[in-house]
Amino acid sequence: MTSAAARTALDLTAGLPVQDLEDLYRDLHRHPELSLREHRTAGKLAGLLEDAGFETAEGIGGTGVAGVLRNGDGPTVLLRADMDALPVREETGLPYASETDGVMHACGHDLHVTWLAGAAGALAAGRETWGGTLLVVGQPAEETGQGAARMVADGLYERFGRPDVLLGQHAAPGPAGLYAHAPGLIMSASTDVDIVVHGRGGHGSRPESTVDPVVTAAHLVVRLQSVVSRELAAREAAVLTVGRIEAGTRHNIIPSEARIALNLRTQSEEVRERMLAAIRRIARGECLAAGCPREPEVTVGDTFPVTVNDAGTDATVAAVHGEVFGAGSVFDPGPAMGSEDFPQLALGSIPYSYWFVTTTPAEVWEKAPGAGFEEKFAAVPSNHSPHFAPDLSTVVPGVGTLVSGALAFLSVA
Repeated sequence: MTSAAARTALDLTAGLPVQDLEDLYRDLHRHPELSLREHRTAGKLAGLLEDAGFETAEGIGGTGVAGVLRNGDGPTVLLRADMDALPVREETGLPYASETDGVMHACGHDLHVTWLAGAAGALAAGRETWGGTLLVVGQPAEETGQGAARMVADGLYERFGRPDVLLGQHAAPGPAGLYAHAPGLIMSASTDVDIVVHGRGGHGSRPESTVDPVVTAAHLVVRLQSVVSRELAAREAAVLTVGRIEAGTRHNIIPSEARIALNLRTQSEEVRERMLAAIRRIARGECLAAGCPREPEVTVGDTFPVTVNDAGTDATVAAVHGEVFGAGSVFDPGPAMGSEDFPQLALGSIPYSYWFVTTTPAEVWEKAPGAGFEEKFAAVPSNHSPHFAPDLSTVVPGVGTLVSGALAFLSVA
């Protein structure tokens, strides 16, 4: 027997303005905005929420948007979408490709905003079918890990009320039409680390009179690869990536410093602290061995928490998604190494469900090399790729996932 939430969700999404939603998505994709610069995107979302009857506010935490629809007695459900784009030059060749040079919605946040706007409109139009309060949040600066915390610090809940449950979703590679749920850990923590290696610069013809920070940095990069492979147990999932190394200005000048940028992905605070300790130890050791005039500077930067779904909350959402889209469309992928700042909205105690919506066009998936799911998954364009291009066929289902998820907790008539 289909639940009342699933039946109502199917009714409310049966007549979605598909063309308008697709046009919104194309418009957002053409006009990407970097973190904390999402002024146009925020204005678009705020206008749509106002038109749907929401009490709205902009500028929360910088460029955040919130809209609330109070609809009688019942729980308060928060639906969230992130809005920022990435410093990536688009290579999709789409007719609606980015018109901002060097900036692209390479992570799907334009699709997230479209889904959120569609869900808010559908639930507002069908408000006679449910009771409670719907809090809709357009969050800035997810890519830098700042946006959620900034909105909370700027009084999001004091102004609009503390929610009883949080719901969020993310576009992901995979054949369009699947919904990935995990009852606990679903995304990892992320930590950025910057290292400055201090040397003694000089002429390239006289290296003996210098302390070359480039050579030291090269040794350091190689040595860091042993942190995961030799200092963590096989059962402890972690990734250490050297994302950037910078030094020097000309071919024949030995510079006075080199800079290394790292990113860590971990699934527990204990492993994260052990990795940070190892990085500091290895950096000091390599610089000591090279005779550097100063100890290296090791600075911990942007951090994202682990994303751990409340098991009961996620089971409720997964069940209604199975009813709406078919049981075979919902699966448990296990924890991913990607990261999110969505848990910052939970304040450590509000239960939440966060899931993935697969968005790879069927023809792209079918042509991808590989015999099975994992091989094809590794071959198709992923988030942050300049070729990432979600299928427009996922616009309507992505609205439906939010609508049905919200109705699973609101008081349905």
